[in-house]
Amino acid sequence: MYKQSSVHSSAGTAHGSSRSYLVGFIVSVLLTLIPFALVMYPTLPRTVTAWLVVALGAVQIIAHLKFFLHLDTASEQRWNLIALIFSAVIILLLVGLSLWIMDSIHHNMLAH
Repeated sequence: MYKQSSVHSSAGTAHGSSRSYLVGFIVSVLLTLIPFALVMYPTLPRTVTAWLVVALGAVQIIAHLKFFLHLDTASEQRWNLIALIFSAVIILLLVGLSLWIMDSIHHNMLAH
């Protein structure tokens, strides 16, 4: 009937089947349409809608990492996962500390 095949890289890790890509595509489309509908047809308070959009965006990032980049906790992917986590921490620190500095400058400018 339908044969599921996976493509292997030179490192021996599987790159997924066409079914895996199709599932990833459908999940990604749904995770895009839901926030779009929430914004186009506002029924929830704005803050709830904003947090839902952010949360569904984070879920979509995870879906892309799993279905398209095939990043998981397998031993072959360990260094890729560590590099991803390190990059995320650095980005969060840069953005978070930049916002903190800008907020501090804003408060100091209002005080004078």
